[in-house]
Amino acid sequence: MRPFRYHRPAGVAEAVAVLAAEPQAAYLGGGTNLVDLMKLGVQRPDLLVDVTRLPLDAVEELPGGGLRIGATVRNSDLAAHPVVRRDYPVLARALLAAASGQLRNLATTGGNLLQRTRCVYFQDTGKACNKREPGSGCAARHGQNRDLAVLDWSDLCVATHPSDLAVALAALDAVVEVHEPDGPRDVPLVALHRSPGEHPERETTLARGALITAVRLPHLPAARRSAYLKVRDRASFAFAVGAVAAVLDLDGDVVRDVRLAYGAVAHRPWRAYRAEEELRGRPFSPQLAARAADAELAEARPLRHNGFKLPLTRAITVRALTELADGTRTP
Repeated sequence: MRPFRYHRPAGVAEAVAVLAAEPQAAYLGGGTNLVDLMKLGVQRPDLLVDVTRLPLDAVEELPGGGLRIGATVRNSDLAAHPVVRRDYPVLARALLAAASGQLRNLATTGGNLLQRTRCVYFQDTGKACNKREPGSGCAARHGQNRDLAVLDWSDLCVATHPSDLAVALAALDAVVEVHEPDGPRDVPLVALHRSPGEHPERETTLARGALITAVRLPHLPAARRSAYLKVRDRASFAFAVGAVAAVLDLDGDVVRDVRLAYGAVAHRPWRAYRAEEELRGRPFSPQLAARAADAELAEARPLRHNGFKLPLTRAITVRALTELADGTRTP
């Protein structure tokens, strides 16, 4: 048993100051990922800063539309919130697909966005992993990489980001509110996570000690017609081998607006901007959706065992958009 200290801060500023001053400290929210990694010896914090009692657990409707979601709102509460279910169904569906009910009752909004990869080599301290131990190598590159990246990977890391929630938020143009040692700032969700590059151990763009305090969703009427489609090895609970978050707005048959984001294909939630450009302003058809997905995946570099992710991602893109189109066409 590795000993560690425990601290419960009185406020956000104290939490950030304490963590910034302790190189081996970590925030404790729901603990659904961190505690597992501590048991495996992957993370070994000397100090846990418990943020669950901070006043960050509210879901507030914003003037003019939109939502502000506190960082400690539990995944189960967010998925069941009536405004989320009505105005942002893609978010509710992503949360319900993400984990078992027991885990959703513990997991927090902020913690979900910062969870670590489920690459088996990262979780095994006996294997080479540049993310866990910089400079040690990447055993996954030529190993068991079925579940890993096909986009935006580097020679040092081929891991994927595991969050379903982050994929839905990327499609919704969410903004993350953070409090850093220098003060608060806003970070677009799509700019929160890094590509692996030369430093796969640096997973986000946040400063040391930064605490996510909330996530803001914009007023987006089109999001009432949205979907989250996840493919996994077992339906009860598993991480994605492919996922798509989709928002589709049609004017007759013409795509007026569309938002797409992919999960399980890259080191970060992948906003499919190229696919969106292919779709906007054109009459929708399944064939158009397939071409849009192909455009997005044109620069993919499948690994030895995960080439199936390309036709899979194309298929779920077509299915999600076609089902939305069938429900949103006007006479």
